Amino acid sequence: MHFLKIQRTVGFTLVELMVAMGIGMVMLAAVTTTFMSQTRFYSAQEQINEMEQSARGALDIMAREIKMAGYDPTVVGFTEISTFTSSQLTVQADLDGSGDITNSSTANEQIAYAYDSANKRITRAVGNGSAEVLAENIDSFDFTYYEADGVTTATTSSEIRQVKVNITAKTAKPDPNYTSNGGYKTYNLSTTITPINLAL
Repeated sequence: MHFLKIQRTVGFTLVELMVAMGIGMVMLAAVTTTFMSQTRFYSAQEQINEMEQSARGALDIMAREIKMAGYDPTVVGFTEISTFTSSQLTVQADLDGSGDITNSSTANEQIAYAYDSANKRITRAVGNGSAEVLAENIDSFDFTYYEADGVTTATTSSEIRQVKVNITAKTAKPDPNYTSNGGYKTYNLSTTITPINLAL
């Protein structure tokens, strides 16, 4: 009499397979959560870097150009600061030494800064050229003017000796992990500029 040998196949049972899949899903969920968290963090950090660079870049350009206000090598005489309000400033400088202010859009001898509160940006116009965006996502921007004795002034441009610039920039997009200010992070920057030619 012959006995039939039945070989048992080695494999996973349904329970083992379900346990393995469950563990795999938990690990995948943990990796995905970590990845998404890191992505949000890097995105928020990138927004902060862009905001700070934009504000610093705008302030650096303004500081250099406002310092040149009143430069008059031929001593002809002109209005160094033709417009000065809390949200607008126009400075003039005879950079080419021609004896007059060139109103060309490429000469950089007359530069106007303004705050576009509707679009939250700082604009810069050279001569008779159109205003171009200098910095975006600006929450607030203003000028303060000082006389020689440090007193604030807004009466005549000839009394101005210093210009203080205040900028508050904000991130372009809100950070869902930041609860204040509607999720927008802000960056405050301020400097006082002393154009040496205004004292002459």
